[in-house]
Amino acid sequence: MDYKKTKAELTAVTRKIRDFDKPTGNIYETVAILSKRANQIALEMKEELNQKIQEFATTQDNLEEIFENREQIEVAKFYEKLPKPTLIAVHEFSKGKVYYRNPQKKIDNEF
Repeated sequence: MDYKKTKAELTAVTRKIRDFDKPTGNIYETVAILSKRANQIALEMKEELNQKIQEFATTQDNLEEIFENREQIEVAKFYEKLPKPTLIAVHEFSKGKVYYRNPQKKIDNEF
């Protein structure tokens, strides 16, 4: 997913807690879903950042070049300005874009 184009807020916003337990019926289950999704997003963003930084990797030990690599600094600054993974996960959940399932509920319904 392209996190650069997400419409998620850049700062934390106060929300009604009852808006989060409607889809699942349990606020704790919602928090677990949001936590897992935020971890997925963070891993994807970290992998993408590492790939872009690897393009600037040098085989020489030139300290001046390491500290003055402007392109690498710009890439890092860009990723710092993106919304945090938690905020992206909350935005996706509130828009209904997060798929989740609880296998325990399916087992309970079968008995």
